[in-house]
Amino acid sequence: MGIDELCEGMRAILELIAEARLHLQISCYVPFPSVYKELHEFAKNNDCDAEVIAKIDTWLVKKAPDRHEVKIPSHIFHEYVAYMRERINKGMNVAEEAIREASVQCLSVNPETDAGYDVDNVIDRELVGGIVGKFRNKYRSALRYGILDSAPDIDVLLLAKELDAAVVASDYGIQKWAEQLGVRYVPATTFPMMLQEYLKHTPSGSNGNDKGKK
Repeated sequence: MGIDELCEGMRAILELIAEARLHLQISCYVPFPSVYKELHEFAKNNDCDAEVIAKIDTWLVKKAPDRHEVKIPSHIFHEYVAYMRERINKGMNVAEEAIREASVQCLSVNPETDAGYDVDNVIDRELVGGIVGKFRNKYRSALRYGILDSAPDIDVLLLAKELDAAVVASDYGIQKWAEQLGVRYVPATTFPMMLQEYLKHTPSGSNGNDKGKK
């Protein structure tokens, strides 16, 4: 959209959502309170002004997913457990690799040669610290890629399933399991352009009700 500042980007997208709601009867839902709370805090933590907060409250429809009534096929749970086991095993392999690397590096330190240094501090800062950093990145990639790792993620899918709506997200885990559930997935990067394209083909001055009457 050519907008660099985060708050201005949020403002522009919310304006598009407002136009789509007024002229095309397209409503954008947000799970309440989980995702709504995250979005609210994100805007406040980035010093977005009251107008942006007001647009969030005005143009995003807040709704709690019906966790008791939405039916999820049992094979989805089976596939999810199998997938989680695979990711956990990969995470364990990453941990074992980090332990081996740390052990080799620590064994290479000679306390007698390095008598003038605080050996424990050197090991912690120069050896273990770097290995831990690499471990975190690899572990995050191995374990969290393609999984639903938070309650808001699950709420998004449940609400979309309940409303027979599309999911707008940039998370691969949501994308993967939206496909499994038969829920339409729209990449967050293309969503604003989709709204612009819809609005471009809306006759000037018309709205969703006029179209319905025709």
